[in-house]
Amino acid sequence: MIDVTEQINAVRRQVGSRTLEAGEARVTTISQTYDATVEDVWDACTSAERIPRWFLPISGELRLGGRYQLEGNAAGTVERCDPPTSFAATWEYGGEVSWIEVRLTAEGDSRTRFELDHIAHVDDDRWAQFGPGAVGIGWDLGLLGLASYLGAAGAGVRPEDAEAWSASDEGRAFMALASERWREASVAAGTDPEAARAAAERVTAFYTGVPAA
Repeated sequence: MIDVTEQINAVRRQVGSRTLEAGEARVTTISQTYDATVEDVWDACTSAERIPRWFLPISGELRLGGRYQLEGNAAGTVERCDPPTSFAATWEYGGEVSWIEVRLTAEGDSRTRFELDHIAHVDDDRWAQFGPGAVGIGWDLGLLGLASYLGAAGAGVRPEDAEAWSASDEGRAFMALASERWREASVAAGTDPEAARAAAERVTAFYTGVPAA
């Protein structure tokens, strides 16, 4: 199975902001480098046949201007597509619209850095309640799935095992560690340390089902 600590340490997390036409937006950025070519990672992230092998079943038209639907999760529209290095799409979930931007960068001949921005208008009260971990932990799980898929055959966490794994001691430990790293990223971005800790405790409890102390 996956080495939880190794995977957590392999990921980089950052919190920032961006000014959009509709106003100031929060940006959570997550990245990891994989032992795979840019072309292979691009195909894994854009092929309707391959996406379910590490993320979620998907339907729709994966092309510029096309609509997609992730089973039981977000839908959206592909707004930009620059193969094999970047794409952008809306992320529509729970009646709200945010945006994702994915960038792939070659690091040598056979390694690729995957970087994702999740850009969302989040009001101050909700940000104070859960902080960046509200979406960050979910993306940590996504990058874990991609690492498992691109890694050695049979290693890591497969999509069909993800629900059971998330409820296991190992899965809860992974999400708690991810939450702690998002707390650190939030503090690095200027959040009051105690406020960031309180938000992290709440989001950890949400994801793990273990009440905050």
